[in-house]
Amino acid sequence: MISIAHIINPVKAKDGSELFIAQPIVFEAMRKAKEFARDVDAELFSAQYAEDLEIIPEYFQKTANLENAIQINGKKKLPLIKDILSRLYENSNAEYFIYTNSDIIILPHFYETIAKIIEQGYDAFIINRRRIPKIYNSVNDLPFIYSDIGKSHPGFDCFVFKRELFPKFILGEICVGIPFVEATLMHNLFAHADKCKLIDDLHITTHIGLDVMPKRDKEYYNHNRKEFEKIKKELQPLLSIKKMPYAEYSFIARTFKKALNPAVFSMMNLELETKSVSEKIRFLWNEFRFRLLKK
Repeated sequence: MISIAHIINPVKAKDGSELFIAQPIVFEAMRKAKEFARDVDAELFSAQYAEDLEIIPEYFQKTANLENAIQINGKKKLPLIKDILSRLYENSNAEYFIYTNSDIIILPHFYETIAKIIEQGYDAFIINRRRIPKIYNSVNDLPFIYSDIGKSHPGFDCFVFKRELFPKFILGEICVGIPFVEATLMHNLFAHADKCKLIDDLHITTHIGLDVMPKRDKEYYNHNRKEFEKIKKELQPLLSIKKMPYAEYSFIARTFKKALNPAVFSMMNLELETKSVSEKIRFLWNEFRFRLLKK
């Protein structure tokens, strides 16, 4: 039986906010998915600040309260992704870890599907969500939420990876809830995993709201962007086109897909493409030389 530990970062949101509406649905969906799973040992964890404890259901294993934060000019404090994942690493010996955003609703067969993907030999993968309209606002709507196929979404918000990969991750001071957290996790997975995959054609997670690019706080965005630039420099030597998303497509097709995906960076991938071509040329040249030597 495959063991899985799933962590989220619940927040005591303002009454009436999107997160205030979504989180109770997220909690109940996770409980139902754990209950549904028969061939998977699924554990539910939370990483939270002390002031958020009261909203977390008893069926979550609450890790030690978060202390560190990025807080700019007195705005809301945002936790670091490295602290959230560290809590999971310190509290669970599960074979595989899952991190999802706190507004991602999983379907009942989520953990069973995760296990089946793992059995295919993947040590890491990312699952893109579906997105559904804002007509659902209650746990009682779960049957309709499950049934609504919705629309596809290009962003990354569900990450699955083997426990042993986590110590290798380079996460810097990236905070959650802001762009570049998804890019940071994605590039770490593709850099360190032996067999990693982007899965964008399954209906096992969903999100209330059809927006693709929501508004972002410029100051927090700039913070994460600067942090990611540092991380990227360290990860780039470990990356190759063969390991990146859309590697199975032709050059033109994968370039087009990467250009449309906000979490995949065109310039970085152009550098990887150049590196790949250079390696192929070097290989062919060496083959040519060695064959001449044999004559």
